[in-house]
Amino acid sequence: MLRFPRTIRLDPSDTFVFERAAEPGEWAVSGAFVFWNRDPATLGQKQRVALRSGFLGIDSLGWSTLAVVTEATEADRQAMVERLAGRLLEKFGAPDLESARLAAEEEVAFAASLCDHPPQTLLAVQRSVESGEIRERFRTLKPREAAADGDRLHAHARAFTFHEVEGDIEPDEQADLLGMIKTTDRT
Repeated sequence: MLRFPRTIRLDPSDTFVFERAAEPGEWAVSGAFVFWNRDPATLGQKQRVALRSGFLGIDSLGWSTLAVVTEATEADRQAMVERLAGRLLEKFGAPDLESARLAAEEEVAFAASLCDHPPQTLLAVQRSVESGEIRERFRTLKPREAAADGDRLHAHARAFTFHEVEGDIEPDEQADLLGMIKTTDRT
């Protein structure tokens, strides 16, 4: 059985942080190609969030912070390629359907390569632009193994552990939370 990422929404935050949030359960690809040849300085705040941390839902062209490893059939893979090829042609200016199909095949194959994990493993992406090139780092979020002597509810203090797929990352931006607080003078 094949495995591919699907978008997942654990809370409503994606609907606030992205211009368009992917619907839960859409087949997903990395989506970095959306930002190819674009200057990050010209992107709006929500576009920068998508650049930094979004998976692209194929149907909606919306973004999801997380994707989940899901089993799929060859027919699902073929449908993903055809749907993405159509989106590349209509929305991203692919020169023809055959070129769009080749690009879609490559994107879908890359998405599958991220899913060399058990089903239901969560995936997260962190992107940065370094020397004009987009660099992607992927992490997995897997349920922790329960202690042999613990009950199901209290077997461990944390529900999940993070695993690096590629190197350590440092956030590109720092948030000034105190500076974001709106204050009103009362006199």
